[in-house]
Amino acid sequence: MLTAYENVELPTLLLKLSSAQRRQRVELALEAVGLSDRANHYPRQLSGGQEQRVGIARAIVAHPKVVVADEPTGSLDAETSDQVQILLQRLNRELNITMLMVTHDSNVAAIATKQLILDRGKFLARAEGAAR
Repeated sequence: MLTAYENVELPTLLLKLSSAQRRQRVELALEAVGLSDRANHYPRQLSGGQEQRVGIARAIVAHPKVVVADEPTGSLDAETSDQVQILLQRLNRELNITMLMVTHDSNVAAIATKQLILDRGKFLARAEGAAR
């Protein structure tokens, strides 16, 4: 089992980075999601929302242009879901990361600047500028 820090560090092991560069990226990613103080905690010591934010930190640590999120708030309570949505919007805005999300939750879909609506694999509609 890995700590939050080790979990976020995993993608950086595939990059040609020094240990200092890796450490800096991991610390910045954990800070970006508000989990600097939980870096040495294991999953069983984290809430569902904190675990989700560790996943988001892991997704952004390698400085991607696009993050694919499958039901990013699926198993979270309403308050934690709102916090994750705000975080995803902030990362999109501040780090210029395109967030591609799949969700069944219309509230989560509402944060998107563009929406594609599918039903049973068939394209139904497209909405622009739906972000709140």
